[in-house]
Amino acid sequence: MTEQSALLLRKQLAELNKNPVEGFSAGLIDDDDIYKWEVVIIGPQDTLFEGGFFKAYLTFPYDYPLRPPKMKFITEIWHPNVAKNGDVCISILHEPGEDKFGYEKPEERWLPIHTVETIMISVISMLADPNSDSPANVDAALKEMPSEGKFQQKAFAPLVLPVKGIGWLQPRFCERLSFSAR
Repeated sequence: MTEQSALLLRKQLAELNKNPVEGFSAGLIDDDDIYKWEVVIIGPQDTLFEGGFFKAYLTFPYDYPLRPPKMKFITEIWHPNVAKNGDVCISILHEPGEDKFGYEKPEERWLPIHTVETIMISVISMLADPNSDSPANVDAALKEMPSEGKFQQKAFAPLVLPVKGIGWLQPRFCERLSFSAR
């Protein structure tokens, strides 16, 4: 399966390079390892994440696409579906089959038809519409959108002062959040 999965990943990378998808960019961490990717997500418009750039790693198993990759944000991010260590927790990245806790239907979980593009679109959607019913970060879920001021401060403080990873905010966004660039 290793050769087939490597070939499939090379094909997906070539397709993304040929036809970039709005909202993210993707490439290899090391040109010699097709199983480790670096992605940068642009914060979706009209969300608390608008204007931010969020770096993450996608690590693919050797039996991809039978099993899902793991995704971990390198840029610190405060979100109900991102664990404090950066691990992304969404259905599409969960192993195929039945959910032993009953939160997800099998068709919501990983399917071999998913691609890097569908994964990234799902993650961008997750940023825009968090699922606090099944949080990876309970603290973020408890302080989610209704109390926007505190959530905004917690969500973006790591990106503004100090900047971590590739975390960056446009000046107009900083002004909107009442942060000062020091």
